[in-house]
Amino acid sequence: MTEVQQLAAFAEAADESWLSDEAREQLLVRVLDTIGVAIGAIDAAPVRAVRELTAELGGSPAATLIGGGRTSPERAAFYNGALSRYLDYMDSYLAPGETNHPSDNLGAVLAATEYAGGTGRDFLSALAVAYQIHTRLSDVAPVRAKGFDHTTQGAYAAAAACAKALGLDAGRIANAVAIAGTANNALRVTRTGNLSHWKGLAYPNTAKEGMFAALLASKGITGPEAVFEGNKGFKETIAGDFTIDWSAEDLERVRRTIVKKHNAEIHSQSALDAALDIRAQDGFTPRAIAAVRLKTFDVAFSIIGGGEEGDKRIVRTKEEADHSLPYMLAAALLDGQVGVEQYAPERIVADDVQDLLKKVEITPDATFSARFPEQMPADLEVELADGTVFRSSQNSYEGFHDDPLSWGRAREKFDRLAAPFTSDDLRDEIAGQIRQLGDGPITGLTHALARVSTERG
Repeated sequence: MTEVQQLAAFAEAADESWLSDEAREQLLVRVLDTIGVAIGAIDAAPVRAVRELTAELGGSPAATLIGGGRTSPERAAFYNGALSRYLDYMDSYLAPGETNHPSDNLGAVLAATEYAGGTGRDFLSALAVAYQIHTRLSDVAPVRAKGFDHTTQGAYAAAAACAKALGLDAGRIANAVAIAGTANNALRVTRTGNLSHWKGLAYPNTAKEGMFAALLASKGITGPEAVFEGNKGFKETIAGDFTIDWSAEDLERVRRTIVKKHNAEIHSQSALDAALDIRAQDGFTPRAIAAVRLKTFDVAFSIIGGGEEGDKRIVRTKEEADHSLPYMLAAALLDGQVGVEQYAPERIVADDVQDLLKKVEITPDATFSARFPEQMPADLEVELADGTVFRSSQNSYEGFHDDPLSWGRAREKFDRLAAPFTSDDLRDEIAGQIRQLGDGPITGLTHALARVSTERG
C-alpha cells in the first residue's frame, strides 16, 4: 500500500464510536462553537459577496447554505466555510512548526454528509477524521517555514473527510486525497505583509477543492497514488521526510485543539488575558498609558508581533487588525475586550487605538519559545505616564487544551454571536440538534441552519 492508501484505510475504518467520552464532548463543543462563529459573520461584506456569487452561479440544490438557500455541495462547502472562517474566531491546533484551524473542515463535511443523505453519526465520524488527519500532518510535516500556507495539510484532511462522509470506499478515498493534496499547495503570502480578504477565504477554497476531489473520486477519477512518497511528491518537493503509522491512529487529537476566548489570532489569547488582567488592577488608567512591553514566544512574534511576517503597526482593515498583536493589545487595554466590535472599520482607524498600538513593543523570549506549544507564555508590562508599572503573566487561558471549554461556556459564546440573527427558540433548536447528533438525519441540523436570518436584528 502507498502512504495515501494507508491514510485512506484509516479514514474508511474510523468511526464516531472510537471517540472517548471526552473527545466526543470536545468535538460537539467545536461544532457548536464553529456554527456560532459562522452565524456571527453572516452579514460581513466579503461573505455577502460570496453569497451573491453563489446565487449567480446557481448549482444543483443539493446542500444547504447557512441562512437559507441551496446549491451544489462544493459551493456550499465554500460559502459555509467562509462564514466559519471570516471572524477569525474559530478553533486552532498548535504544533511546533505549524498552526491550523481544523474547524475549517466543518462546512465541507456538513455539505458532504447532507448530499449523501447521512446521519449525525456520519457527520461526526467524518469530522473527527478531518481533525485527526489535519493535526497529525501538521505535527510531522509543517510547511510554514518553507513558505507554504497551513491550508496545504488541510487539503488532505478535507478530501478524506468529505470522501468518508460520501460513503466512499478506501480506494476512492485515496484517490480523493491524492487529487486534493497534489493540486492545493498554497503560498504563505496569504498571511504576510498587508492582509487581504483571501486570509479568510483561503481555507474555504481548500475545503471546496477537497469536496470536489471527493466528488470526482466518487465517479472513478484517479489521483497520483504516491502523492506523499513519490518522485516529486509532497515529501520530496515540500515537506521533507516524515512517518505516520495510520494503522495506529485514533480520533483523540480533537482534545489537543483549542478554542478562542477572544476574537483574535490564536497566538494572542494569553497576552490578551494579561492585558485584561492589568486593566482590572486598581489604579490602572488606559488613557494614561505611556508604554506597553510584551515578552512572548517566537511564533507569536513572527506571525502577529512584527517579526518575519511583516510590520504589524500598519493597521487599516479587519484582516490586518485581527493579525496585529499591537492592535489587539491596544484594543483590549482601551475597550476591556477584543470582540467583533473591535473590528468595526471606525474602531480600527480611531485615533486612540492607532496611537496606542504604536507604543507597543514586542520581543520574543527563548525560554518562552521552549515552552510552546505546551504553554502559551506571555509576560505583559504596561507603564503609565507617571512611571507606575502594571504587570501580568499568563501561560494559558480558558479554552486551551489544559483548560477545555465546557458545553455551557461554548453555549454562551454561541448565543452571543448568533443572537443578532436568530431567535431564542432557533438558537435552542440549533444547539439541541448539535447536542443530540447521532443516528438521526443530518437534515435536522441543516434545516434549522437554513432559518438563520441574513439580516442583523
